[in-house]
Amino acid sequence: MITHDLRVMADAMLDKKAQNVVGIDLRTMGTAITDHFMICNADSTTNVNAIADNVIEKMRELGRKPFRTQGMENNFWIILDYGDIVAHIFLTEYRQFYRLEDLWADAPQKTYKDRPKTRKTTKDAE
Repeated sequence: MITHDLRVMADAMLDKKAQNVVGIDLRTMGTAITDHFMICNADSTTNVNAIADNVIEKMRELGRKPFRTQGMENNFWIILDYGDIVAHIFLTEYRQFYRLEDLWADAPQKTYKDRPKTRKTTKDAE
């Protein structure tokens, strides 16, 4: 179930042109913070906000609402806390400064990419 939720979150980020979408599995690290981080960035505060809004919407479709949100007022670094997953949506310069992946370098990481879109076919009229 968690793998599906992580993929839904990654897709929600990618749908709004998030860059460098990375999941970090913290379960092996013995931390009580969360089980997973999902991290991405964008080049504008408008895009950061759009990504966060889309994540909230797509996770709500799964019946999940964030326990807490932080950063929605300035859109430099938005945190969406779902308990077992915490999303970090950064303005690019803030991600480069804070370098969360480096802080958790020993944890398993996964990079998410856009999945190929399926093409709808129509029958040719003869």
